[in-house]
Amino acid sequence: MKTQLLKTLPAAALAVTAALALSACGGNANGSSSAPAADAKAASCPGGEITFGIEPYEDPAKLKPAYDVLAAALSKKLDCPVKVQVVEDYAAEVLAMRNGKLDIGQFGPLGYVFADQKAKAEPLVSFGTADKKLSSYTAGIWVPKDSPIRKIEDLKGKSLALGSVGSTSGDVLPRFGLREAGIADSDLKMDYTGGHPEALLALKNGKVDAAEINSQTLATAVSEGTFTKDDFRLVWSSDPIPNDPITVRGDADPAFKKAVKDAFLGLEPGDIAMVGAFLDVTPPGPLLEVSKETYTPLFELAETMNLTEKDL
Repeated sequence: MKTQLLKTLPAAALAVTAALALSACGGNANGSSSAPAADAKAASCPGGEITFGIEPYEDPAKLKPAYDVLAAALSKKLDCPVKVQVVEDYAAEVLAMRNGKLDIGQFGPLGYVFADQKAKAEPLVSFGTADKKLSSYTAGIWVPKDSPIRKIEDLKGKSLALGSVGSTSGDVLPRFGLREAGIADSDLKMDYTGGHPEALLALKNGKVDAAEINSQTLATAVSEGTFTKDDFRLVWSSDPIPNDPITVRGDADPAFKKAVKDAFLGLEPGDIAMVGAFLDVTPPGPLLEVSKETYTPLFELAETMNLTEKDL
């Protein structure tokens, strides 16, 4: 009926009708619309800049250049500057997101548990392998090859270098392994060194009897030639842990959340390669979508270990 009605209108009336239609849609002479484009820009770039927080799971001086590459690719996708901030520690990142200082943030799996509880962080993506499977890593406890320590039960009364308080693989999982072996925290001397590389260095320098070294730090150290596996022995390893989620602030605009997720999912493996090397994802694949359910084992671990945000 609409087609028949248009046929009956004079040519001049049709011209006016078309002009009014374009005006109502915010269009121009080419039929494009500027308003939706402006709305999309505002949704993907609130405040004119996106802040991206990173926990210092490696030397910040090494992490920052790698994440700047990823952020530049993300910025291009979103047409919005993305600023990387390597925060002081796990607790600082949770607090920053809760206070609206971070728009997006990569958390360690256990750090995400508390970011979910305290900052309503929502996981968007994590790191995929070249065959497009979600990557994972393991916590481990290592000793010198000539050590009399042969298994985790032998650590009673010994000294153990750990990474940072609240770290998934650098603190909680090794202590969980000790608990399962019947060893209380008070049954050995635990030395928090400040990070995974520092724990590895304490072992290399003979400062401790054993150290936590997760598979990510191990891969980096081996590739850099700073650790020779044949000189040491693995006495305990955790089950695989799903790799770090990249999250978005829970109170962010839904349109922003979607825009950021789509941008992450659209990145090329080359955009992620430098970061992937720190996470033992080499060669990398694309970022893959994850959800809260992906990290259910970490929520269960936090409950089993009676952890609170004060343990970060």
